[in-house]
Amino acid sequence: MSIKKLHKEIIQDLENKNPFLGREGLVYARVSSKKQELEGSGLTSQEGRCVNDLRLIGVPYIKTFPDTFTGGGDFMKRPAMRELIGYIDANPHKKFIVVFDDLKRFSRNVEFHFKLRQAFRNRQVLLRCLNYNFDESPEGEFAELIMSGQAQLERKQNQRQVIQKMKARLDLGYYTFGKKRGFDMVKNPLHGKVLVPNQDAKILKEALEGFASGIFVRQIDVARFLFENKFWERRTAEGHLTDVSNILRDVAYCGDIEYPKWGVARRPGKHKGIISVETFEKIQRRLQKDSSKAWVRQDISPEFPLRGLVLCSECKSKLTAARSSNHKKNPYYYYYCIHKGCSLRSKAIQRKKIEEDFRALVKRNAIKQEMDEILDLTFSRVWKEEVHDLRSKQTANARECERIEQEIRELTDSASRTRSDLVREQYEKRIEELAKELKDMKPGQNGDLKVPFRTAFDKATKMLKSPITIWDSVSPIEQQRLFFFLFDSRLTYSKSEAFRTSDSLSTARIFEEFCEQNSDDVDPTGLEHYMFSTGCRYFKNK
Repeated sequence: MSIKKLHKEIIQDLENKNPFLGREGLVYARVSSKKQELEGSGLTSQEGRCVNDLRLIGVPYIKTFPDTFTGGGDFMKRPAMRELIGYIDANPHKKFIVVFDDLKRFSRNVEFHFKLRQAFRNRQVLLRCLNYNFDESPEGEFAELIMSGQAQLERKQNQRQVIQKMKARLDLGYYTFGKKRGFDMVKNPLHGKVLVPNQDAKILKEALEGFASGIFVRQIDVARFLFENKFWERRTAEGHLTDVSNILRDVAYCGDIEYPKWGVARRPGKHKGIISVETFEKIQRRLQKDSSKAWVRQDISPEFPLRGLVLCSECKSKLTAARSSNHKKNPYYYYYCIHKGCSLRSKAIQRKKIEEDFRALVKRNAIKQEMDEILDLTFSRVWKEEVHDLRSKQTANARECERIEQEIRELTDSASRTRSDLVREQYEKRIEELAKELKDMKPGQNGDLKVPFRTAFDKATKMLKSPITIWDSVSPIEQQRLFFFLFDSRLTYSKSEAFRTSDSLSTARIFEEFCEQNSDDVDPTGLEHYMFSTGCRYFKNK
């Protein structure tokens, strides 16, 4: 018998007598929530038990891999499990034993339990569970199947119970999910955890109302406003477009609750909204418009200010633009369609022709001179109403502050008289909530009365009377933004018919329809708010 074969048999005999010989110990600990991590048998207690077991069997302890992953499913979705397997793969010359507290910590899904078992078996890793003895016999495998099946059943039952409880609270109008920007989850003595507007609510309210009124024409304008006001501090404004879209569509911000996935139809919530229901509905109507999703191109040049704003009359895709390289001395500028399958693809439209037609369209839709007196009266009335509303809000705010201060005094007096520590604690919590609410209300920045009325009025009327003058005075990027302020959506252009006669400026059209026809379809309140917002706010920073 060769020395090599003899040595192998000796090693095999030693391993049969002591399967832990030559192995290094790794610990895997898992809890399904941060609360479990901090309370009761958390990660620390699991690690302690496993390390102590390694000491008893004479295996050196090397490292612990803690996990707080929630739920069943693929084990490779667990960060610590991926790290554990990666560590084993990075040390192929070593032998390991992995110890964990309970079979449920290993996996709570039958399919992935045995896939994980096989993954360790392929790496010749020995598994050790403190509450279960692994057995490779058919009977042991069957017992393991029953145990893992029971763990899976418990997980799904727990999931069902949690969903039932959450759905029950949703049905009652309570928000039951995680954190939501603009709100804090505050524990109320009567209602449990409820949404309460926090310090971010003020800037978010301004952004949402600005989009509803048209101050912010597109979703990207909302994102940039929030980003500039430190609502988000990471990435860029453009990186938060999905977040903005979700916020604009979320009924929780108007005080309602809805979750169609669980059959919970929209209903009034138990929390106070950041905006009114009317404002939320205006936002939903605006989201249906093409202009709300419009993106201002960053590669716009003075040569082609209408690139991306005009659509092909055949396929309705955006026209692009280019300069002919064959005429260096007298280059040829043109717009054209590049959409595959379009009969007008690559059919050139002279830049001069399309831009002259656009200028004619804008000039044609300027507000009529005879509207001057009505325009002045409307602006004056809206200004007075806004100032009146602002003062009313400030008065109501002062009264609410007085009420809160009185309630705080009464609660403080009651807390000082009670002998029960539990009751006193509830009083103190309520006092703290009221103090925070009072702090948020006292600054009272509900508006700016210093906005120069005449300056705002002059700029707004100039826009309505001669929009082409404003168009010619701003940069190409600003022209793109201005376009979506003037029009509801992109314009369709035909080489033979130019722009459609029905295309008109939304600003002039809304005002004239209201003044000339007194149309039932035009909401007077909406017009007044629109005029004030666009005239007194949009232009004051220009």
